[in-house]
Amino acid sequence: MIKKWLKKLIPRFFLNQYYFLLAFFGAVFYGFPSQKLKVVGITGTNGKSTVVSLSTKILEGAGYKVASISSIKFKINGKEWINDFKMTMPGRFRLQKFLKQAVRAGCEYALIEVTSEGIKQYRHRFIHFDVAVFTNLSPEHIEAHKGFEKYRQEKLKLFKCASNLHIINLDDKSAEYFLKIPAKEKYCYTIEKRKTRAQSSKNLKAENIKTKASGVNFEVCGTLFHLNLLGKFNIYNSLAAVCVGLSQGVSLKICKKALEKVKVIPGRMEVIADKPFEIIVDYAHTPDSLEKVYQAIKKSKFKTQNLKQISNTKIQKPNMICVLGACGGGRDKWKRPVFGEIAAKHCDKIIITNEDPYDENPSKILSGIKSGIFNFSARNALHNDAGGQFPISNFYEILDRRNAIKKALELAQPNDIVIITGKGSEPWMCVEKGKKIPWNDRKIVHQELKKQKLITNH
Repeated sequence: MIKKWLKKLIPRFFLNQYYFLLAFFGAVFYGFPSQKLKVVGITGTNGKSTVVSLSTKILEGAGYKVASISSIKFKINGKEWINDFKMTMPGRFRLQKFLKQAVRAGCEYALIEVTSEGIKQYRHRFIHFDVAVFTNLSPEHIEAHKGFEKYRQEKLKLFKCASNLHIINLDDKSAEYFLKIPAKEKYCYTIEKRKTRAQSSKNLKAENIKTKASGVNFEVCGTLFHLNLLGKFNIYNSLAAVCVGLSQGVSLKICKKALEKVKVIPGRMEVIADKPFEIIVDYAHTPDSLEKVYQAIKKSKFKTQNLKQISNTKIQKPNMICVLGACGGGRDKWKRPVFGEIAAKHCDKIIITNEDPYDENPSKILSGIKSGIFNFSARNALHNDAGGQFPISNFYEILDRRNAIKKALELAQPNDIVIITGKGSEPWMCVEKGKKIPWNDRKIVHQELKKQKLITNH
């Protein structure tokens, strides 16, 4: 709390100088360890942790010793531990210490999930980045950065620090901004029929995409990939990781083998149980990621042919039961009603609940989400769009997150899908007065399944 007030009182210029000096002294103290590694920085709004994980698997599959940092975990040459700091990109001294440990462990590569807030606070400074990867960009941390343009400018700073190699998602609307920044070499990836005239660029395109209930198939340069991860967005994440591999001399064959071994990314479209109904936990914390998660589930799990088969039997039509919340502490309040609208558009039953309230009134946070649900239903009713109206009888407001998860499991019937979003694999819930309560959506799901004596093969 004191730290928060000090940040408000200290002029921005002096605060920036303080962050810069911390970054410098951290690098000096640990002997500029990044200079002895090939450092890959991954930035964007969504998919960063997944790209870090998949890229790590590819480089390890090629026989390299790798260290990596993401919002999910830390890893140094096969040894890994949970990131329980509630901070995706560690502080300057901690980050330099990690890189020093990686050097001592004989690592050749270090992959770092780079956030806009981390860049804003100079955590990326005095780290020698060989490669910069851009996943995608959508509105996030708008209030903290005072606008989307400034948010994008922070992301661009990583690419200005990595003049050797850039990897860019061509299908993102902000791609042109990243392409303008000069680099010795550029790799671009796409699913659409897009090309770039960027100098020294290599394009990678996914073709013949097929969605399955267990994942997705796609082809790259004649090589067929069988991905065990759901959603079109995971094709993009995989392409980014393949670009990392190819740029470092790893063959497409090794990339394929490494990616096909990945069964799950913790807390990212993670299937917790599949009987008697499916339960999925995902980190989705932006409107864009929430929309894509719901769309992916509908496309892969509720296929037209499956619905036709069900309609010819006595089995009830499957429902999507959604548990969601929104971050507190005054963070991105604009997202709350948008979350509500997206949920009302896609879900059959909605339970809104606590996520990370921080020092804000949890009921006030839920009111913002609720307004979006009701606005969506009222607007569609006005236009006589019966298919788009969300029945208010299918809406539940349960502040206690455990009870919300419990309610979702009680509502679910065979063939339904329960999707719990917002926290993913996070080990904490942040509440008032700076307190962190141990939390794990996945563990709570298993506990509640056991209490209800529901059968699961996970």
